[in-house]
Order: sequence, then structure tokens, then C-alpha cells
Amino acid sequence: QVQLVESGGGLVQPGGSLRLSCVASGRIFTNFHIGWFRQAPGKEREFVAAISRGGGSRKYEDSVKDRFTISRDNAKNTVHLEMRSLKVEDTAVYYCAAKFAIAFDAPRSGYDDWGQGTQVTVSS
Repeated sequence: QVQLVESGGGLVQPGGSLRLSCVASGRIFTNFHIGWFRQAPGKEREFVAAISRGGGSRKYEDSVKDRFTISRDNAKNTVHLEMRSLKVEDTAVYYCAAKFAIAFDAPRSGYDDWGQGTQVTVSS
């Protein structure tokens, strides 16, 4: 099992930026693909972005792919989600999740371990 702790959420105005971080512990970090998901009030949790074990492959949900960037620092067991040009509809609790797998062929599903989430609120 991997323990995940998110941070970096907060209140930002539309058009602003935030950088979320996810720090992992408990297992060998490079064995896990990492994904970011979000859940807005009254809505189902949705996929945002994912990055492969070595960091060479990335996948984004269409509505964020030109505004968000996912990256990882395996030396620090950390994954970041850089969010720019934030919109009101980006408001949600953001979760990181870990998936133990070899191939990066289903980045939107199959995650076993989840963090507690960090709130992102985009409002003027």
C-alpha cells in the first residue's frame, strides 16, 4: 500500500494558477503510475491527469490538457499538478492516486491507493 498526501489547494481567482503536490510513502515509488482526479459537489469523481512510473508518458482529460501539467520527481517521491488559467468549473476536491502496474495503457482507471484530497476553489 502507498500512502499519499496532497497539498497546495486553495482559493484562486479565475485565470489564476495553483500547484498541487502529492507526496508518496510506504512502497517503491517508481513501481506506481500516479493519477490526479477531482470531484466537484454533486458530481462524480473524474479523471484529470496521469503520469507513468518513469515520467515519460502523460495523459490528460480534454478540458485541462492545454492548461494543466503533470510531472514527477522520483527522487523526492512527489508528483505535481501545475494548473494555469483556472476556471470556475475547475473547483473541486483534487485527489492523487497510485496504480501498481507495468504498462501505462489504462491511465484513467485501476487505482488502488488514494490520498485524502485537497480543495481547489476558483472564484472571484
